[in-house]
Amino acid sequence: MSDVAAAAPADEQETIRRVLEGTETWAVVGLSNNTSRAAYGVARVLQQHGKRIVPVHPSAETVHEEQGYATLADVPFPVDVVDVFVRSELAGDVADQAVAIGAKAVWFQLDVIDEDAAQRVRDAGLDMVMDRCPAIELPRLAATTTKEA
Repeated sequence: MSDVAAAAPADEQETIRRVLEGTETWAVVGLSNNTSRAAYGVARVLQQHGKRIVPVHPSAETVHEEQGYATLADVPFPVDVVDVFVRSELAGDVADQAVAIGAKAVWFQLDVIDEDAAQRVRDAGLDMVMDRCPAIELPRLAATTTKEA
């Protein structure tokens, strides 16, 4: 893996820090009980870092002991971050749904890229992280915080 984040603009790093440190409830769109999918492992890492995960998948499966929901609109409580594990061509619709439910941030996973959707999210006043993985960024943030202490 290249060290892309190290070369990322400071404002992007600040957004990543703000989203990781200032949020608790993460709706993971595309999360199922398929242990071979990246979403499964990333959701576990989020839990290990104290985040509440909310599986969002058409099958509405319970994953990592958390009740699943078929859509973001079905989630009956506030969501801080919508973590998007769908193909780029589907991500824009999910981003628009995140805005509609009042999320604070949208996180597009590695290789999920939709610049127009990202701009709509920012224009709506939400934080937006694109083409990154919280399972990579959380340990990096911890290491940075340790160095600063």
